[in-house]
Amino acid sequence: MTLEELPGDHRTAGRYGPGWRGGAGRGAGRPGDSGCLCLSRRRMEQAGDALEEVLSKALSQRSLTLGVYEAAKLLNMDPDNVVLCLLAADEEEAGDAALQIHFTLIQAFCCENDINILRVSNPARLAQLLLPATGPEPPADLHCVLVTNPHASQWKDPALSQLMCFCRESRYMDQWVPVINLPER
Repeated sequence: MTLEELPGDHRTAGRYGPGWRGGAGRGAGRPGDSGCLCLSRRRMEQAGDALEEVLSKALSQRSLTLGVYEAAKLLNMDPDNVVLCLLAADEEEAGDAALQIHFTLIQAFCCENDINILRVSNPARLAQLLLPATGPEPPADLHCVLVTNPHASQWKDPALSQLMCFCRESRYMDQWVPVINLPER
């Protein structure tokens, strides 16, 4: 994979969907398209709700993998079983070069294996959803969370379908790793 093929701010040759607008820039709408922001904000809220539902179901079905190292092991062994990859870092961790290198490698691997990727902008809310009240032990690494597909029949789920559609639409708009804000409760 070359630098030009990496997800994020870079362009990916040959992978543009039908909604791609050449030269518009990452996530840019058409000139004069005033409805774009309202639609995307509403879609992001719906996607955040769907993500919360998917995580809740995956947690109860024990189909989550938590942590960068554990995720890398699973992606190496069984990438076909992964249906969604979440990357989460708060503002302080955004400057962590090692973490960003891990994210870049995971994103590239997921793109090559057609695994949908989302960035979660509020990792504290992600921790509330996935971790019980932590006692004296340190909290788990939630920088990378993989949702796996243990039984295909169980994942005919409207919330997961909605997330997959959101990811596909984001790629069409040249947003290879869309950012989702989980709703506060």
